[in-house]
Amino acid sequence: MDAVKEQQVVEQSPIWPQLSLERSRQASLVDQIVQEVTRLVRQNDLAQGSKMPSVRQFAKCNAVSTFTVVESYERLITLGLLSSRRGSGYFVTKPACTPQPMAQAVIPSALDALSPDLYSGVSSALPVGSGWLPPEWYGDDILLDALKQSMRIPTQRLRGYGNPLGFPSLRQHLASSLSQELFSVDSEQILLTHGATHGFDLILRTLCKPGDTVLVEDPGYSNLLSLIRHHGCIPIGIARDEKGLNLDSLMEKALLHQPKLMFVNTVLQNPLGTSLSQAQAHRLLALAEQFDFWLVEDDIYRELCPRPEPSLAAMDGLRRVIRVGSFSKTLSPTLRVGSVCASHSLIGELLRVKMLAGLTTSEINERAVLHAISSRLYRRMLEKLKRQLETSRNASMDLLLAAGLTPLAEPRGGMFISAGWKDSKASASEISRQALQEGILLAPDEFFSLRASDHPWFRFNIAYSGDEALKNFLMKQRHG
Repeated sequence: MDAVKEQQVVEQSPIWPQLSLERSRQASLVDQIVQEVTRLVRQNDLAQGSKMPSVRQFAKCNAVSTFTVVESYERLITLGLLSSRRGSGYFVTKPACTPQPMAQAVIPSALDALSPDLYSGVSSALPVGSGWLPPEWYGDDILLDALKQSMRIPTQRLRGYGNPLGFPSLRQHLASSLSQELFSVDSEQILLTHGATHGFDLILRTLCKPGDTVLVEDPGYSNLLSLIRHHGCIPIGIARDEKGLNLDSLMEKALLHQPKLMFVNTVLQNPLGTSLSQAQAHRLLALAEQFDFWLVEDDIYRELCPRPEPSLAAMDGLRRVIRVGSFSKTLSPTLRVGSVCASHSLIGELLRVKMLAGLTTSEINERAVLHAISSRLYRRMLEKLKRQLETSRNASMDLLLAAGLTPLAEPRGGMFISAGWKDSKASASEISRQALQEGILLAPDEFFSLRASDHPWFRFNIAYSGDEALKNFLMKQRHG
């Protein structure tokens, strides 16, 4: 922006008070800025809707670096005091402690309306935006037999809480399988969890503190963004598309923000369905080493992959990579059994936090998983599942293209296709509300991204995307 335009912006903005920042204080400049802006907002000296100075203006007015202002604004966004509007700047929002007025709309926002139904599985609506496969796809005989076997738990095992690390036999089985297929690991390096999200929570509790920066893929796993913010950390998005991660952007943001860790879906990424190349995986590890941050590898889709793909944990040997696994995609999401693989020293810290937060996990569920994956039919079921996914993915892609949607990427396998209309004037949330009225649950772009999207897009679960009701709705949207 040239000097004349910047002067015009300054003249149009409300008068901004210079903050009393003391460089001799123990509190950092970022902490002082956050405290001062918080005070001004809650005293109504900065009214709701007020536009904040640009990063450059704020830095000049208070004689601080733009890096300091960026980190302060992101911290204030996390606290709910500021919001960022793409292309417009930063604005004061209602403080978190202020009661919110009762919503007047008959239909709530897409996020409020869809999130519970997307995870509960009890809605009568077509779960096009869900993250699970139909129960009949998993192989009923394997799962039902495993559940029956797990209930034959010895009476003496019901007297305690179970092994804090998780059912030993399952951990030994996982250690043996991983050592044969990916990387060498022993059972004492495996911690069982209530699914992958529980593993992410334990990692954040153990390695991060409020105010820490955490890198995430953008778009990426929807629950993870909320979880990071819940812990008071600041999620910073690294763009991912069909070509993979924008590693040049990652390097710039790592230099600027000094992240504590990064979450990455190496294989069949959710929501794009793509996998990192070997070259990208090597460079990602090199950047993590250079800027000294942990890599949390979300590896829950690997068994659905039709071909071998890179493994960060295998390439790194669990030095700065933490691998998170789960059985929700290959058996059933209701079992809630996941795993974390890490170095011996880190597992000890994760175990301590696990016990503080909830003691142990369910040995009955873990026994059921062990019986299922030990079955001779399990590998046969996985191969059948991958063939079924490929057939459904091809049919779903044909349907989406016929309805005028453009895929964000061509999936390499798995459960999802993300696609949208590049010429639509409606937002993804508006289209999702219309779909909900017609009994269809969609997962709009705002679930997965930190950035405002250029056009509306959705994550489609291919297992439910062949339904005639969805086809009719998408065609109507195209011609509407």
